[in-house]
Amino acid sequence: MTDSRRFSLEKGPGVVGQCRDLTREVLDEWLGTRGVHERAAVEDVLLLVSEVVTNACTHGGAPYELRLDRTAGKLWVQVSDNSPERPHPHGKHRPARSSGHGLYLLKRLSSAWGWVPRGRGKTVWFEVPVPRPPGMAL
Repeated sequence: MTDSRRFSLEKGPGVVGQCRDLTREVLDEWLGTRGVHERAAVEDVLLLVSEVVTNACTHGGAPYELRLDRTAGKLWVQVSDNSPERPHPHGKHRPARSSGHGLYLLKRLSSAWGWVPRGRGKTVWFEVPVPRPPGMAL
């Protein structure tokens, strides 16, 4: 069983919050009531969405699409932007810096992440395990 949601995004200052809100709404629908462990996993997903969308705003011109796909036990998130440049860290990760943590967080909190060329730009994606909602078969 696969569920998918695709959202076209408008360029603007509220796009990071918009993507977090859209992701939270979809996860609420897909996952239902959650315990403490599941809520922490959702907060990690929301943090990663914020980081990927912020990177698209900062380095990719602007994100134009958010896509969420769920299969049994996995969530796949994709953010597309207009820059063909591959994501890469800007030097060694330094925790004391005020920025530059996005790719480090992707590596630490996701089970996999990457990017693919798309049209004139690219899609950055990440995958995380998610708990099954009550009553969902494998």
